[in-house]
Amino acid sequence: MSKDLSQYIQNLRSQIDDLRYRYHVLNDPEVTDAMYEGLMDELRKIEREHPELITSDSPTQRVAGKPLDKFEKVVHQVPQWSFDDAFSEEDVVDWVERNMKVLEKQLGKRPSDLDYVCELKIDGLHMVLTYENGILKNAATRGDGKVGENVTQNIKTIQSVPLRLSEPVSMIAEGEVWLSAKMLETINKQRIKNNEPEFANPRNAAAGTIRQLDSKIVAERKLSLTAYDISHIIYHLSHNKREIDNQEKELISLKELGFLTDTHWKVCKNIAGILAIHKEWEKKKHTQPFWIDGIVIKVNQKKYQDALGFTGKSPRWAIAFKFPAEQGTTKIVDVYWQVGRTGVLTPVAHMEPVALAGTTVTHATLHNFDEIQRLGIKVGDTVVVEKAGDIIPKVVRVLDKMRTGKEKKIKEPEMCPICGGKVTSYKLLASAKAMASKQDTNDGVALICTNKNCFAQQLERIIHFVSKKSFDIDGLGQRIVEQLMNEGLIKNPADIFTLTRGDLEPLERFAEKSADNLITAIEKAKHVTLSRFIFGLGIRHVGEETAIRLAEKFESIQKIMNVSTEDLLNVDDVGPRVAESIVEYFQDKENINLVNDLLNNGIKIKHERIKIGDSRLKNKTFVLTGTLQTMSREEAEAKIRELGGHPGGSVSKKTDYLVVGENPGSKYGKAQELGVQVIDEDGFVNLMS
Repeated sequence: MSKDLSQYIQNLRSQIDDLRYRYHVLNDPEVTDAMYEGLMDELRKIEREHPELITSDSPTQRVAGKPLDKFEKVVHQVPQWSFDDAFSEEDVVDWVERNMKVLEKQLGKRPSDLDYVCELKIDGLHMVLTYENGILKNAATRGDGKVGENVTQNIKTIQSVPLRLSEPVSMIAEGEVWLSAKMLETINKQRIKNNEPEFANPRNAAAGTIRQLDSKIVAERKLSLTAYDISHIIYHLSHNKREIDNQEKELISLKELGFLTDTHWKVCKNIAGILAIHKEWEKKKHTQPFWIDGIVIKVNQKKYQDALGFTGKSPRWAIAFKFPAEQGTTKIVDVYWQVGRTGVLTPVAHMEPVALAGTTVTHATLHNFDEIQRLGIKVGDTVVVEKAGDIIPKVVRVLDKMRTGKEKKIKEPEMCPICGGKVTSYKLLASAKAMASKQDTNDGVALICTNKNCFAQQLERIIHFVSKKSFDIDGLGQRIVEQLMNEGLIKNPADIFTLTRGDLEPLERFAEKSADNLITAIEKAKHVTLSRFIFGLGIRHVGEETAIRLAEKFESIQKIMNVSTEDLLNVDDVGPRVAESIVEYFQDKENINLVNDLLNNGIKIKHERIKIGDSRLKNKTFVLTGTLQTMSREEAEAKIRELGGHPGGSVSKKTDYLVVGENPGSKYGKAQELGVQVIDEDGFVNLMS
């Protein structure tokens, strides 16, 4: 190997890094995409021929070849704090005054030179990047603030993250990983096709993506990272040797080192300036590619930051001033009824388009007919629609004074809108999980289509059966299920396991390879745990948690098919209504035939006992509210079950812990009222450790 080649490849990498910086950080591309890819191809070719020249910071090393088995734990060198929230101008005024009193006590007077840096609060996933001599050593999630997960291989796929800094410095940088609203829309369209649940918001999507074990999937989703803090550094910038003694210099330094930073930050001298920026960005928050849920206000001077210090979990010198839930007015054009797998008719409002939280909203669920009557909704009404937490659209109220007299009353349907079958009423409980409990809290009346052969019910039952939490048949999404039903190839879930390549290949959108892939996925799904089998049947009121409890208790589908109401009532979280529903399900000959057909068509139930370790969480009930940053709700519930606890759906006297994430709901007030122990996400993570 010649020194000339070594120098050439080093220069080539530097050129590619510079082009990456100009494109992803400065937003000022110097060459075309084709020219950039040409340089990358040349680098790949040299490294293939001379693997001894490959380095960890090479642009070719952004995507790993082999998926990881798991993420390793990383102990943070610097504790990772979260910001306290402010929801009103009064909260900000109180925060400023508290800090002034602390500084006055320490310094003997209130500082006259103190000012603030206001930055956009990007709604993403917190990330900690450690560099040694300018090379990215590792990237970790916040975790509990002390220990996070090593996601370095995934972070390397993000083009806005420098693998090598512009100077050989050792430092720890913090930033926010985010996904654009446009990319979220693309991902969710694909997830719908794959019969997977949509990501509720970009932060959930970013968190779910970063926790993928295969970095190729991460690379496809085109995440970005915006850096905003240096929590530890050993260096001086070579060209000016300045000391980083305030937040604005820190942001400038991050950009000079090669990071993408938000350029909309401003220095404010007083509260009036802070409030003006907050109002400005509340109006402009949808103008950026990332989602913004507020502004972060930081004391600018490091000397005052040091004097103010930290509370148990947050810096005193910074606060997140959140935007309020977004509301808009629109007109209800029509109300139509969706039919679910159990025959429940759900009213959905079709509205004139209204822009909320960066998306155009045209539909909102009205839950049930009782909700329509409670709100007094009529077709043609002007209504207030809200996206609470920038996530779920709902109709808040009717603007009665805007009625013209032409509005039409919404009639309770007597026939199914899909099949024309008879509709009857069915008393609801508070929630699906409350139905599983011993509570009998009424939450309205559901309208049910009584025709079991209703196409909509059959479709939804099969979609539920193949979903990720049930039999998890990859590639069998709603469009394919509908196609197979329309062709007369399947009528119920058992028919799926009789499909052959010969059935699929003549169909539109199917070729030999896609037919092979689906048959392979179906064969794989024949081996299933008992709890997934039970959940997949779609028994009314039997959710994932109840299915797990039934599998623990009875250990075979045959026992469950013949169980008595009395025995069911001895199962944790099964009340009279759920017991009655299970018994009724297995008294129906069609349902018995379905189970037998599934078993005869090759389904093998894995009779695995669910391992519940001896721990202090055994038989403890946890209820979650708000959005968790370090894990999804499903992951949190799985962890609770793994350690012997029970995830709950509603707060009651039997609840042991309420875990509070960001933007908590009414459960928080209920827990305080009942004296239930409330813990934040950090406390929950520590309890799980």
